[in-house]
Amino acid sequence: MADKKKKPKPGNPAGVKGPGIPVSRPAPGSSSRGTPSSRQSQPSARRRAFERASFPYMARLTALPRWLLIIAIGSSLLLGLVLSDSFAWLGAIFLLLVAAFLGWLLALSWPLLSGGRRFIRLIVVAALIGLAYFKVTGQL
Repeated sequence: MADKKKKPKPGNPAGVKGPGIPVSRPAPGSSSRGTPSSRQSQPSARRRAFERASFPYMARLTALPRWLLIIAIGSSLLLGLVLSDSFAWLGAIFLLLVAAFLGWLLALSWPLLSGGRRFIRLIVVAALIGLAYFKVTGQL
């Protein structure tokens, strides 16, 4: 039996929006879920200072190739989990570096995140800090 593939219908196949098909956008002035205007009307001076201080670092990170950041974070996490015995303290440092980076990203994206997403990301950062603690105390 020959395997017959279904040919896509001309026009708009299965919800795909391509060139020539208008994309729905919210009207100007209306607030949609997830936009800064709907979450927080005016950021505090402390928040603005944090974002201003983070901007040069974020600009450097976005200028790097994506694969480099993924390899760096992934290898730090792997080394943090694998190093044990006499090098457990070094593994804890790697885990704390990953936790600090993820915590910084969480702090930057905090106003845009929903409550559930904030909670999950906080759990991940807390778990990394907990793993680092267990590495240092020798319980892991």
